[in-house]
Amino acid sequence: EVFQEYGTSECHYFNGTERVRFLDKYIYNRQLYAHFDSDVGYYVADSPMGESTVRYWNSQPEILDDARSEVDRYCRHNYEVSTPFLVGRQ
Repeated sequence: EVFQEYGTSECHYFNGTERVRFLDKYIYNRQLYAHFDSDVGYYVADSPMGESTVRYWNSQPEILDDARSEVDRYCRHNYEVSTPFLVGRQ
């Protein structure tokens, strides 16, 4: 039997980097069980399996601070690095 767990991160840009939304999703066996949404500011359980994990993550200030900083550290940084190569290409 095979069990698969993985995460994925997304950056959504509105009007350049004027407004940026960061999503960090956690998936187990093709089912989304938890995610962080920078617009909400904390982790949300998407299934009963994620409830205890989310409760723990949200109780740890350093974990929340790290997730909240991803908009600048990960999204805005990658936008600035990638823009010269991507803007105008479709």
